[in-house]
Parts: sequence; C-alpha cells; structure tokens
Amino acid sequence: MFLNSSYLIFMLPAFILMMIAQWYVNSAFKRWSQIPNQSGLSGDEIAKRLISHEGLFDVSVEQVQSRLSDHYDPREKVLRLSPAVSQGQSVAAAAIAAHELGHAVQDNENYGPLRLRAALVPAVNIGSYLGWILLMVGFFLQITQVAWLGVFVFASGAVFALATLPVELNASQRARTMLSMAGLIGSDEEKRGVDRVLNAAAMTYVAALITAVLQLLYYASLVLGMGRRR
Repeated sequence: MFLNSSYLIFMLPAFILMMIAQWYVNSAFKRWSQIPNQSGLSGDEIAKRLISHEGLFDVSVEQVQSRLSDHYDPREKVLRLSPAVSQGQSVAAAAIAAHELGHAVQDNENYGPLRLRAALVPAVNIGSYLGWILLMVGFFLQITQVAWLGVFVFASGAVFALATLPVELNASQRARTMLSMAGLIGSDEEKRGVDRVLNAAAMTYVAALITAVLQLLYYASLVLGMGRRR
C-alpha cells in the first residue's frame, strides 16, 4: 500500500541525491586527508588547541572507533573523533575537528537553533514510530482524519532536518574562523581544502532535508488519494 510507483516518483530523486552527497563526502575526505595541514597537528591536538583558544575548559576529547562518526555530545561535554580525524594530521582532520568543536561553542553560547534542534529530538523519536501507526490505522480503517494526523506527526522529521541545517552551517563557519584565528591554517590551499570538506558535509544535510520533505509529500499524496476515493 505504501510502496508503489508513485513512491519511486517522489523518492528516487532523494535516493540519488543522498548517494551523490555521500560520494561527495567520501571523495572530499579522501582527497584532503592526504594533504598535511601546515601546523603538523593531529585532529585531537587541533581540537585541544581550539578548546584552549576558545576557553572551553569543561570540554574533553575522546577517540571513537567508527569511521566518520565524529560528533559533539552536549550532555557529557565530549568531542568524539574517529581515528582518521583524531590521529590524522591532514587538512580534512583539521576541518572536521574544528567543525565539531563549533558545536561545543554553540552549546557554550546557548545558540538558539541548537537548543531548538535538541528540543525537537523527543518529538522526532516519537513521531518516527507513531506516524507509521497512525497512517496504517487511518488507511486500514479508512479514517482520513487519523491518516492526516499521521502525516502531521511525520512532519516532525522534516522540521528537525530543517532545524539541523542552520546549526551545521553555523558550526562550519565557526570552524573556518577558529582555524584562521588560531593560526592553524593559513595557505590558500588549506583554506580551499577546509571549504571543500565542510561544504561536502553540508550537502548531506541538504540532501536529508530534501529527502524528509519528499517523503512527507508522498504520504500526503496517499492521504489525498484516499480522500478522493471515498
């Protein structure tokens, strides 16, 4: 019922975009992980240097084993870096470490969009399950109002993706500024590499937003079709 030819019409462009975004990320990371940064510091050392530079002395750095799983945990005030970033002395490692530290700076400043995204997490977690239930109940019982409620609940995912985009773009901008101000990048090539890596990462969030919106529109089209058949 939920998977038909119209599903491909809505979601195939999103799948293609997600594949392109992932290829772009992997390609940019591979390219710039082979170019040493001028400081000769690893991602772990750069993160700690920036922590000191920004006065974020309650933030610590840990290494995790998953590839490209780098993130900042605001609950524990921990910057978690994958081995290629933590140990790498490349332009890519510098860019990613600085980007994740950008989130720590946002957290320290109570950055509004970051707080909004965090507030949306419970709704998204509930909506991912409850939306399916409401849609299925609405379709099987032919109750349009219940199906529309399912679409509304699913909308939390698109709202979350939309809220995520400015948070990530701002963290990338902070990363560029911090690296320059701390003297950790200087050459045009390094700046170009940092831009390429951060722009590639940003594309994945744009793709995620488009995917969430197209999925929402697909479910809405199903409910509209159900209403016309009644």
